[in-house]
Amino acid sequence: MKHAFAIVALFGSLLTCSAPTRAAEPIEVFILAGQSNMEGQAFVQADAKRNGGKGSLEFLVKDPATAPRFAGLMDPKGKWVVRNDVWIKYLDRQGPLTVGYGVRPDRIGPELGFGWTIAEALHHRPVLLIKCAWGGKSLAVDFRPPGSGKLPYPLNAKRQAELDHDPEMLGKYYRLTLSLVHDALAQVHQIIPNSEGRPVELAGFGWHQGWNDRIDNQFNAEYEKNMANFIRDMRKDLNSPKLPFVIAETGMNGPDEKNPRALSLMKAQGAVAEYPEFKGNVAFVPTQKFWRPVEVSPANQGYHWNCNAETYYLIGTAMANAMKPMLPAK
Repeated sequence: MKHAFAIVALFGSLLTCSAPTRAAEPIEVFILAGQSNMEGQAFVQADAKRNGGKGSLEFLVKDPATAPRFAGLMDPKGKWVVRNDVWIKYLDRQGPLTVGYGVRPDRIGPELGFGWTIAEALHHRPVLLIKCAWGGKSLAVDFRPPGSGKLPYPLNAKRQAELDHDPEMLGKYYRLTLSLVHDALAQVHQIIPNSEGRPVELAGFGWHQGWNDRIDNQFNAEYEKNMANFIRDMRKDLNSPKLPFVIAETGMNGPDEKNPRALSLMKAQGAVAEYPEFKGNVAFVPTQKFWRPVEVSPANQGYHWNCNAETYYLIGTAMANAMKPMLPAK
């Protein structure tokens, strides 16, 4: 691959700067990648026609039961807080972190909870989140890492015909993630105002994906292998051998999940974090406890966590909390 040299060149030029002082603390960069649940499907505004607005971020901010945790996201004038220490680059959108960086500007994903939590942990040093997420993508095909090689089985007739016609489909979104990360790193001082001269540190990688693998027996069976190879290959191609990884469980349907494929995939996600080579640098985040039922959510979409903002925010927060112990002490 031709990706690794780019980040080496970029970091090399940045690290030739003089030793950072308090006034030039490094910009900490985190990659958030996955499919539709990393895109973010949680409703921001309360809609009275959707369970009285329950499960939306606006409801959580105002409801006495949840306001202690969420009220800080909104200022006294009723405007969503815009952070001045966390920025985000998500495909064609970028700017300081606030609500609206979900799949559409009226949605949020895990980035909001992650950004707020990690900024506190880093004592408000500047943070850049690079979000690389697309709906309906599998690890087995779309994000397939180079180390997993060719598919050892045929796809369904339609998809196999597409792959035969365009072999570059295999691993396309793995390569696109790398490309987007390199592009964002090259633009970091344009994305973050008044940041010229600050060094840049690639600090961590957060992964929330799995639906399109858990609904396919063959994809599901090789998920553990593919996830381990994804981590190894991404570290290699980003020239960051110990880059901390957090894998957020594909825990939709909550603690009552009975589907064998779902249980198998979640087990595979957790197993990867137990590999000896990944001890202390890969963390698994259980998420089933963040499930909220339809009755307190804006939608009946189990595969999208019922579009519940509390769920997505808590997933992001848990990912950041799992990331914190793996970051180098400053």
